[in-house]
Amino acid sequence: MTRAELPSFASRAASVAPSAVREILALTARPEVVSFAGGLPAPELFDVAGLRAAFDRVLAETPDQALQYSTTEGDPALRAAIAERLTERGLATGAEDLVVTTGSQQGLTLLITALLEPGDVVLVEDPCYLAALQAFAFAGARVVPVPTDEQGLVPEALEEVVAAERPKLLYLVPNFQNPTGRTLPAERRRRVAELAGRYGFWIAEDDPYGELRFDGEPQPWIVGLPGAEDRTVLLGSFSKVLAPGLRLGYLRAPAALRRACTVVKQSADLHTSTIDQAAAARYLRDADLDAHLAKITAAYRERRDALLAGLPKALPPGSRWNRPEGGHVPLGHPARGLRRHRAARHRRPARRGLRPRRAVPRRRPGPAHPADVLHHPLPRGDRGGPAPSGRRYRRALRKRAGSPAHRVAVGGAVRFSGWSTGRSELGLDGDALEALGREELM
Repeated sequence: MTRAELPSFASRAASVAPSAVREILALTARPEVVSFAGGLPAPELFDVAGLRAAFDRVLAETPDQALQYSTTEGDPALRAAIAERLTERGLATGAEDLVVTTGSQQGLTLLITALLEPGDVVLVEDPCYLAALQAFAFAGARVVPVPTDEQGLVPEALEEVVAAERPKLLYLVPNFQNPTGRTLPAERRRRVAELAGRYGFWIAEDDPYGELRFDGEPQPWIVGLPGAEDRTVLLGSFSKVLAPGLRLGYLRAPAALRRACTVVKQSADLHTSTIDQAAAARYLRDADLDAHLAKITAAYRERRDALLAGLPKALPPGSRWNRPEGGHVPLGHPARGLRRHRAARHRRPARRGLRPRRAVPRRRPGPAHPADVLHHPLPRGDRGGPAPSGRRYRRALRKRAGSPAHRVAVGGAVRFSGWSTGRSELGLDGDALEALGREELM
């Protein structure tokens, strides 16, 4: 008896490339890898004791509710706590304005499903957060990059592209953008809001890093600006402020779109994990999240400063980089291009994680398009030991001199486990940075 062939996969599954994020996380899970690839928080800064206490209290006091099905919109206590924090930060919000999501990535997916038809135009910053690009690709959207400069999205360029393309959605990360670390100034945010009102397009304002500010003053949310209130969706996350393993985020949207996203979520997962929501709500009630944020931002500020102080010894002469005011991502322009690292393609065992070039779309070359993106380090620094020599790293850089410049998103949390330079409490200075090249670059 012959066996009939199975029907083919959906065209959207066959046409979308494998996720670079999945490849990045697979690399970072390997203990021998020093990762420059994913925006992972520093695990030693997780408030393990506070989270354990929150879970213990929830299971001890309300186990029947915490382990049961829940509402699609989310735990009322958690929604109220999120609304209170947003209001305290200057964005008047009620619990009814929010939907709790399984990470902010799901919030973006819900929005895409509710809004976009195949062929719809989505505008993104150039370069753009790569996981968003895959989500847009699955929807069959046509993604059009908008030029940026050292201050982020260029309003004049945005208006030009909007007039030509008539987009349905603009996606942007205005605070400490991934992968550039730039923060969009208030005046540019007002221009974005004004353009959305004049031309009629939705805005997805993704803000995973907003509470991780080291320097400077907070900028206004686009969603709170005149002209944007009724056409902006704010996406938030607990991944960077508490722990990504909780997979908790939220979506704040106008009523009609919020209801559509809720229906989409019902079909996706019914609701986000009840016990995780309950524990997060209990943590926000019993613990001091602001004190925790002060602790982690102080640590990240120190680590950013250590990385920037070490870059002159780690990169070729003439290289330059920015100094982000928060988040996880400084931006570097090496003086001479580094060949795209084969490590991301798994051609030989890799010891450092790198984003493959194909993950970041390019509009055209120019000063607004970095050759490399370096995320600031999140080192362990807890086991000591001498730093290896950095000579091989310098040799590798020289060997690559003159090769074509490629954009490589070399991003994420760099965990330096198992050594310390003896001159930095973080286990990181110029010698430690150079030591990343203790094995020749691939």
